[in-house]
Amino acid sequence: MSLDTMNKKRVRAATVHLIPKAGRGRPPVHQETWSKASVVLFDRQIVHLDSLATDIRGKSGKVINRAEIIRALIDGLIESGMDVTGSGSEADLRARVARRLGTSFR
Repeated sequence: MSLDTMNKKRVRAATVHLIPKAGRGRPPVHQETWSKASVVLFDRQIVHLDSLATDIRGKSGKVINRAEIIRALIDGLIESGMDVTGSGSEADLRARVARRLGTSFR
């Protein structure tokens, strides 16, 4: 083996992926940027969200999770144009939303 052969480094051929390689975990399902947020909910609210998800699955056959329900409720409130900026507390905000929906506040 000559000295020139010993000093040469091996060069690997570059690999080009024309088809994106599938990533690990769940596939992306959102078309916009998102952030993960933690919120504290009462047990009764979790039970209600789970019951609602089960009812939706029973009626439509479609699976919906808690986060999807919460996002839909938030977007619905935003799209309604309801001004909640004057709310001074959670109870006040709850009462305003209940009045807007025509339900009783508890």
